Amino acid sequence: MSDLRRVAVWRDGAAVAASADEPVVSAFDLGLGRGDGVFESVDVVDGGTPWLAAHLDRLARSAALLELADPGERVWRALLAAVLTDWPSGEEGVCRIYLTRGLSPDETPTALALLSPVPAETVRQRVEGISVVSLGLGVPADFRAGAPWLLGGAKTLSYAVNMAAQRHAHTLGADDVVFTSLEGRLLEGPTSTVVWASGGTLHTPPVETGILPGTTMARLFDRAASDGWPTAVTVGTVADLHAADAVWLLSGVRGAATVHTLDGVARGDDGLSARVRDLLAR
Repeated sequence: MSDLRRVAVWRDGAAVAASADEPVVSAFDLGLGRGDGVFESVDVVDGGTPWLAAHLDRLARSAALLELADPGERVWRALLAAVLTDWPSGEEGVCRIYLTRGLSPDETPTALALLSPVPAETVRQRVEGISVVSLGLGVPADFRAGAPWLLGGAKTLSYAVNMAAQRHAHTLGADDVVFTSLEGRLLEGPTSTVVWASGGTLHTPPVETGILPGTTMARLFDRAASDGWPTAVTVGTVADLHAADAVWLLSGVRGAATVHTLDGVARGDDGLSARVRDLLAR
């Protein structure tokens, strides 16, 4: 099977395609050395990126929180066009766009795009659902709203804690994680937004806790409201998830992954996952 990985980097005012094995970032780049940068993961469907605009808006917000110059939509679309050239239309892909501080705060930021097929494990979780454990993030729910240096709500390259949480979940026999605050309030997953159905309403935690605003959640809530399914931003707990009719972790590439087990307790979805998937597919 041919290598379907694609890479493009912004150089001298143009998007330049590169081999997947070709070095494109300096070892002295501050994104590599310090995690000083932001990114987005964009689903590629039928050769296109139908939800790109929401991701570019969020990337711009993340960059602003880091006081990092966003090169703008023209640059990102050029990079995407470069990696999408000759991409098989029937192959679902995940395109990650990165913006780093570059070699120094005074120099031009690094912008690049990476495209590869969606991993089989992601597809499995999308279809079969996931087991989840709740883990404490170690911060009060309201602290990050007044602490801009913690970069609450920014999708940064500093994902070491997120990945460590998922590895810990795997050692416990679970697929993923729901983070909670010191008070036990629901926050988010390491790479996802928490949504639950209860009392005929779709719920999600408030972003004022410093969680990342979910693009897939926003799309679902907009379409659910138009379809007559009420939505609410709700302060919740793990107990609320156990009592809910259904629970999902939502992300841009995996979509709505149904939580079938929470902290070792099996749970159902009351037949609501099909409706959620239908709304997201419209």
